[in-house]
Amino acid sequence: MNKRVAAVILNYNGKHWLEKFLPSVMASTYSNLEIVVADNYSSDDSIAFLSKNYPSITIIQNESNGGFSKGYNDSLKHVIADYYILLNSDIEVTPNWIEPVIKLMESDEKIAACQPKIKMFDDKKLFEYAGASGGYMDSMGYMFCRGRIFETLEEDIKQYNNPTEVFWATGACLFVKAEIYHLFGGLYEPLFAHMEEIDFCWRLKNNGYKIYVCPESEIYHVGGGTLNKSNHYKTYLNFRNNLIIMWRNMGSLERLIKIPMRLCLDFVSIIILVKDKRKDDAWAVSKAHRQFFKHIFKWQKEKPKNGNNQNKFGIYKGSIIFQYFIKNKKKFSELNWL
Repeated sequence: MNKRVAAVILNYNGKHWLEKFLPSVMASTYSNLEIVVADNYSSDDSIAFLSKNYPSITIIQNESNGGFSKGYNDSLKHVIADYYILLNSDIEVTPNWIEPVIKLMESDEKIAACQPKIKMFDDKKLFEYAGASGGYMDSMGYMFCRGRIFETLEEDIKQYNNPTEVFWATGACLFVKAEIYHLFGGLYEPLFAHMEEIDFCWRLKNNGYKIYVCPESEIYHVGGGTLNKSNHYKTYLNFRNNLIIMWRNMGSLERLIKIPMRLCLDFVSIIILVKDKRKDDAWAVSKAHRQFFKHIFKWQKEKPKNGNNQNKFGIYKGSIIFQYFIKNKKKFSELNWL
């Protein structure tokens, strides 16, 4: 297996994560691997730490902190490889985490991106929120995972150990063919952070490519390394970006029907947040709506063109909200696939 692989860790003031998790990446058994740290204009001493302790690692210093999307787009212009791995700094990998994924992706030229099975670092029995064993989407644009629906994390008892096509792969550890990454313009920079990998995977699916999960590869994610779940800015980004990627990737008729429905559901979320005394989060959702409409002509102008051979695999035709909150189906295996 001779393919050149570059594991690219985007770092922003994350020296403590580099100290903790770089040793596991350095212990990777894949022979043709370059480890790259792309620094997003950190103000801590990450670069000094790397230069002193890891002289073999390639360091790329971005001129500004443009977020996850721009950070990777800028840095990957300087990385030559057959495969990129977009790897979060707060992840512990296992020694042979790369080999099975590359073998799977090499087996089918249509597999453009893939993720390993991702579990919680602090409780390795559980799947991790940001990807679990592969990402899916319901008919209303809500994202969930094989092993995680909303806030419910399943215990990994090898129930989702088969490699399979999915709808999206986690940005915490995204394997992608380098040629395809650049062909499709990389990550959409106005998203800044959160859901940019879903937008990217959706674009690939809209042009006939496949996204896979390879559970033979297993990694452990802390999660919330840059923005934790209680961060109101993260709430804002998640709600705004979900609307943006729906507008960008759905067909004209579909989005004109579904986005108003999503706005109504989001309004219900605002009411619940206010009732739960989470007024800052409620305000963040409201702000997300305002910013989405404020720049709607920008989203339209930059809407990608869909191919003629769209791949819909991984879209749940029902409502995950109905299944989860009304029918009390908390596990992926309990869902009825129409």
